Amino acid sequence: MTQINKRKMDHINIVSEDAAVDRRQYYFDRMHLVHRALPELNLAEVDPATKFLGKKLAFPLLISSMTGGADAELEKINRNLAIAAEAEGVALAVGSQRVFLSDADARRSFELRQHAPNTVLLANLGAVQLNYDLGFADCEAAVKVLDADGLYLHLNPLQEAVQPEGDTDFSGLRNKIAIIVQTLKQPVIVKEVGAGMSLEDVEHLLAAGIKYIDVAGTGGTSWSMVESKRSDEPELGELFSDWGVPTPLALRMMKPYRSEVDLIASGGLRNGIDMAKSIILGASLCGMAKPFLNPARESPAAVRTVIRRIRREFTTAMFLLGAADIGSIKGREDLILDEFWN
Repeated sequence: MTQINKRKMDHINIVSEDAAVDRRQYYFDRMHLVHRALPELNLAEVDPATKFLGKKLAFPLLISSMTGGADAELEKINRNLAIAAEAEGVALAVGSQRVFLSDADARRSFELRQHAPNTVLLANLGAVQLNYDLGFADCEAAVKVLDADGLYLHLNPLQEAVQPEGDTDFSGLRNKIAIIVQTLKQPVIVKEVGAGMSLEDVEHLLAAGIKYIDVAGTGGTSWSMVESKRSDEPELGELFSDWGVPTPLALRMMKPYRSEVDLIASGGLRNGIDMAKSIILGASLCGMAKPFLNPARESPAAVRTVIRRIRREFTTAMFLLGAADIGSIKGREDLILDEFWN
């Protein structure tokens, strides 16, 4: 097993088995929404459907990036996620595909279009690798193997800083991201991996031509804490385990840019109410990973059960807000009763 494949298995096992890496901050619980006692709606007619990258989704759920690699378990996880995403009409992003660029056996774990012929699939590579061994041809290959609708370039300076084998040269990335945006046919989405973004980051990304941003704030799985479990010196990763911008705050900070970028909310979302609050804060799509990991190790049916539960929660929240469709709540901060940032 290559070093990258071993690291991916380490990550999956740690996130799956160690409760401490899920920070369980529940930042969204501090927000209270207007309740409509007389919603003047039939619940059965509430429509949670949306569109992303030109494709219709049953509701604005993205199964966020988890894994992929040259291991039967990793291949099974991605396959189960893809089958479930297609069946339930939600989007799916894969984990970092850098592994298949150096290990041909990892390719099968990313050949998912056969299992999800219609829904949104997103490829994924680490942006920092543009400063190492990654180029446009690799980005194109990552999209091609997945037949992806778009490419995630993820930013993870904290994770790389505490990772034993981390790549930490993040200098000059804006211009290199801009080149990928200009040359790749598919849209490029930039995301953090659980520490959020600043307004200065957004300005850099806009200058690079980015039109899609996943804020990926703190509150859920801490990759700093995950890496501390793999390190002989865990103190650094533990210290920074809650570093960053909470997801609700990260979304609200992006308000001045909502007309310029499509926002994806991820980082600590765990249910349909969190999704509704994210849409109210301007998100177009809501990403979750941890709730699907153990079900994906089991079967597509287990993943579908979780998706259906979250859809019912989200639709119920819309009903109780008096919203017949997504457009009725998107960006509607007047629906927030108690803003914890005040």
